[in-house]
Amino acid sequence: MTGSLSRRAVLGGIAGGAALLAAGAGSAAAAGPVREPYVPLTVGGGGGPVATDRVHVLKVGPDTARTVLVMVPGMFGAANDFRWAARDLVAAVPGVQVWAFDRREENLADRSGFRTADPAAYYLDGHYHSQDPAASAFAAGWGLTRTLEDLRAVVRAAARGGRRVVLGGHSWGATTAMAYAAWDFDGCPGYRDVAALVLVDGGVRGAFDGTGEPVADSPEQVKERLAAIEDGAVFDMTLSAVGLGDRAESTQIWYQLAGWYAHRDPDGPSVLQPRMPDALRPPVPVTNAALLGTLVDAGIGWPNDISVHSGHLADSGEPRGWVDAGITPIGRVAAAYAGGPEPAVWEWYWPARLSVDLDVTDFYAETDTARSLGLRLKHAAGMDVPLYAFQTSYAKGTIVSAAREVVADSRIPYATYETDNGMNHLDPLFAAPQHNTFTRTLAPFLSRLLA
Repeated sequence: MTGSLSRRAVLGGIAGGAALLAAGAGSAAAAGPVREPYVPLTVGGGGGPVATDRVHVLKVGPDTARTVLVMVPGMFGAANDFRWAARDLVAAVPGVQVWAFDRREENLADRSGFRTADPAAYYLDGHYHSQDPAASAFAAGWGLTRTLEDLRAVVRAAARGGRRVVLGGHSWGATTAMAYAAWDFDGCPGYRDVAALVLVDGGVRGAFDGTGEPVADSPEQVKERLAAIEDGAVFDMTLSAVGLGDRAESTQIWYQLAGWYAHRDPDGPSVLQPRMPDALRPPVPVTNAALLGTLVDAGIGWPNDISVHSGHLADSGEPRGWVDAGITPIGRVAAAYAGGPEPAVWEWYWPARLSVDLDVTDFYAETDTARSLGLRLKHAAGMDVPLYAFQTSYAKGTIVSAAREVVADSRIPYATYETDNGMNHLDPLFAAPQHNTFTRTLAPFLSRLLA
């Protein structure tokens, strides 16, 4: 979900597109709800339990579509990141289906409590199964190589029957998509599998840094991080800094709980407020929707990479409600965060090795360090497919400038660059369609591919 949050932060034709979205949304509403299956795909062995040798995709849109947009979530992100945007795009662009990718580590999460009447009791009272890092040595090998091999199985499945595949991602998911394009799959460049690339607030070549310069650890620092992983620190613990718990999954559980209660009883007194850490507990009684708002809204003071522009607490009321005054209604956030319970918005167990590999990938070249990690980034210069890049206020302009650099050093025939500095990092995922510059500008890009 976030960008390279673990290393660089505390968490570290628009009018035409708008017309397409408006027309498509009306057709979708008239047609009623559609099936959105969440399906498993068997992938190669990863050294863990047999049940982890699979990935999942959330499919939004018709199976008859001749173009499939495969989207990869960012750091700590999961497939439900894309449900709202996928619905809006499918309504706007006939002939497109969206597949949202869940990495194999999602199989480790115990989400059974979200099928009960009171999930807070299950998770906050310690009844759930937490993945013990000490029993998870297999995850030490779940880096970018493993992720891209799994993703290729998804891309190939999407391409069956001669369908066109567009590959994209949000934040570090965009980095993953770019790595795929440059990757050497036993002599075959990854970009030959896809018809275009879609980067949403992410990328390579210093995209996240805010200065336009790649930032990576020294070889000695990489060795130190790898040694820590070998010693048992197999999961990235960055989100523990939020203050909602000290396990790899603590913050993610709190966010899904907040979404679950806000989705089911938005105006009821907050179930979670009495149990929140003192430093994060709202000072006045709030509703379930308002509690979620205090966890996600930029106006409360959260970092750009984990926040949206939603609204504010009501000036009065007992309990205080939430006022939608921004581009991202809290109801859309609640529905996404609540999950099904699968798929979810937040990944619980992000592999620390994947963080190391994606940091090194930022150079987007076969450096000595990349080769030492087995990163086969051999084909960046040969890329010859169109590219779309979208940036919010998050990285201060370097998402697009970095994408331009990639295009200049490759054979990419044309590119579309879009910016909305009124959005934070997560707004493109959940914003209302009439306010979502990402979906409004991606729609004509996809339509051009289909023409």
